[in-house]
Amino acid sequence: MTLTASDLSHGFDGEPVLSDVSLSVEPGDVVTIVGPSGTGKTTLLRLLGMFHPPDSGTIEWQNEDVWRLSEDDRLEVRRRVSMVFQEPSLFNAPVAQNVTYGLRVRQSWSKRVRASLARTLGGRSVPDGIGSNVTNALETVGLVDKIDQNALSLSGGEAQRVAFARALATDPEILLLDEPSSNLDPRNTAVIEEAIADARRRGLGVVVATHDMHQAERISDRVGVLLDGTVIETGPPEQVFDSPDDDRTRKFVAGELMY
Repeated sequence: MTLTASDLSHGFDGEPVLSDVSLSVEPGDVVTIVGPSGTGKTTLLRLLGMFHPPDSGTIEWQNEDVWRLSEDDRLEVRRRVSMVFQEPSLFNAPVAQNVTYGLRVRQSWSKRVRASLARTLGGRSVPDGIGSNVTNALETVGLVDKIDQNALSLSGGEAQRVAFARALATDPEILLLDEPSSNLDPRNTAVIEEAIADARRRGLGVVVATHDMHQAERISDRVGVLLDGTVIETGPPEQVFDSPDDDRTRKFVAGELMY
């Protein structure tokens, strides 16, 4: 399903953050938003995730303005979108419980199923296919062997991978990633990037916000350059980074713009 933002503008406390931003993501499409810190990348992801409405502009799901839908219909759309924040924010609980959190929120289970899940969270005999969701998500990020470990005992890179698995376990159609490998070592970064590639192969639409232009070159189908709250250029990575149309893009890529 296609998620499209058109002419989005948004600010906080009277200060503009985004201005006339347009962007779309389709199934099997990895779109990377690059730009320096503080330019509005996280705000854009939060708008795409429907955490709050934009000040102006539209966000459309299959050509319908999501903020004109009923609350119930908009909730159904939101359930098809998962976001991984820069900080993983895990619970003091086993990895399995952290990965099932989104499922427990999004699905209406009887007390019997909830109690059964609580007793069997080692990935064994979990009802209603929940165990396979957890196992598949953890396999994608290479952490099946950590399923019973307390999430707070993991390394920073492993914690970020658990947060990624938590998003995948809900079977989203759109995945929003905010600096998914910021401050991670090369091994964990490689695992995250392979997980993004796997999501793309399975037909998910992925939007990645990052300041890492090398990563954007590796993983993207399209790149959008966000400077001063505006997307100044979009295109394939080889075009944006090697022969940009906008001189500001060239200066940003060359490190000539100071923020």
